[in-house]
Amino acid sequence: MIERLGKLNAHTLLPYRLIFATIVTGIVGAFGCSADAFEPGASATVRSFYDALLTVMRNGQTLGVRGRYSQLEPAVSRTFDIPFMTQLAIGPDWSRLSEPERQRVTDAFRRYVVAVYADRFQSYKGQQMDVLGERPSSNGILVSSRIVKADGNPVTINYLVKQNGSAWQVTDVFFEGTISEMATRRSEFASVLRTSGIQGLIQVLNRKADDLGGS
Repeated sequence: MIERLGKLNAHTLLPYRLIFATIVTGIVGAFGCSADAFEPGASATVRSFYDALLTVMRNGQTLGVRGRYSQLEPAVSRTFDIPFMTQLAIGPDWSRLSEPERQRVTDAFRRYVVAVYADRFQSYKGQQMDVLGERPSSNGILVSSRIVKADGNPVTINYLVKQNGSAWQVTDVFFEGTISEMATRRSEFASVLRTSGIQGLIQVLNRKADDLGGS
């Protein structure tokens, strides 16, 4: 089970496509529209998360993996709608889960995401990520960003952001502008669920988090 999840590549795991990135101040704007045509909270959510990542990277060696985990856990929970994203990743099987099972798999998914960030964001090497703008979509607001790696190569990552009560939170991530993290995640999770059920998936996620040094 662990080996199966471990095969997820950088295009399928949200955090791994960010491991070489660090963050600078974003540039807010809309595609061909006035910035005040949209709610400011969508881009602000992404920018705030980038600020947290930058702080961790600049202090990464001093903090260590456990310290980075502790610093990033609230930022991840604040930025991403983890319960909703877990439901999307589980797919149709979600309706058959008990409430305790839903809570356990959501907690395991959160631990895993935070642990990956804590493991990978270790130091600052001059990379940058820019928030380029936002535009409305059928499911929320799409915030466009570009990672420029240390070698100068850019990577496009777009965030689907929706209002959740009074907060704006990310519900999906699109790599290279089009590859949905949640769609790919659902496919990968379905394989584990078919062979090992929800308890097997929970076990896989928790063990991966433990291996990465997650608290």
